[in-house]
Amino acid sequence: MDFELTDEQELIREAVREFAEAEVAPIAAELDRDHRFPHELLPKLAELNLMGMPFPEKVGGAGADEVSYVIAVEELSRACASTGVILSAHTSLATWPIYKFGTPAQHERYLHDMASGRRLGAFALTEPAAGTDAGAGTCTALLKGDEYVLNGSKIFITNAPFA
Repeated sequence: MDFELTDEQELIREAVREFAEAEVAPIAAELDRDHRFPHELLPKLAELNLMGMPFPEKVGGAGADEVSYVIAVEELSRACASTGVILSAHTSLATWPIYKFGTPAQHERYLHDMASGRRLGAFALTEPAAGTDAGAGTCTALLKGDEYVLNGSKIFITNAPFA
């Protein structure tokens, strides 16, 4: 087995490391201290094609291999762990299930914008009785008009892009 990175993977490592050191590291302590979400970084991550790295270009992704994606998460996480988690949760927990298991209608409505980074995906995990055990969750969602009712609590779901 050859564990050496390809030339392309090394270029990705260098590019993401340079970005992370220049753009992410300088604000990492502030993000943590102020419990602030780095909205200003998301368009930059999208511009670098990091938000949909492992997805094919035809669906808005970068068409990169999985190792390149992991390298990008690693380099971002070196500068700011929460920024690395934002990228990995968006890609692996939100976009990938739609890519792999989504209906054609879900692909049409969500996939290109998520894989290209025009929209941010998320994964809701915790509940009072389940903690972080996703399989133990009991919350239900019922679509009523333009809103979802979650166990009786209303939240507004918007189609507005984050940028």
